[in-house]
Amino acid sequence: MHEAKIGRVDKYYSKLGVAVIELAGGPLRLGDMIRVRGSTTDFEQPVESMQIEHVRVDQAEAGQRVAIQVVAKARPNDAVYHITP
Repeated sequence: MHEAKIGRVDKYYSKLGVAVIELAGGPLRLGDMIRVRGSTTDFEQPVESMQIEHVRVDQAEAGQRVAIQVVAKARPNDAVYHITP
């Protein structure tokens, strides 16, 4: 598997289980596998839900801030990687 850093977690909303990610690389699409990794964080998941400014989107580009549903707690400044086989 290959991992490419595509951004970082800007905010995490624990009640919603949503992380806001600032994309530095892209694009990021629904169905893509990502890994969120930090000093105490490390999990992988597919992107199943994505929003920009409360509007559902299928794809986000570098330079955008995107909110995604996450399966575990993410912390600000955690790195986000796109996983490809």
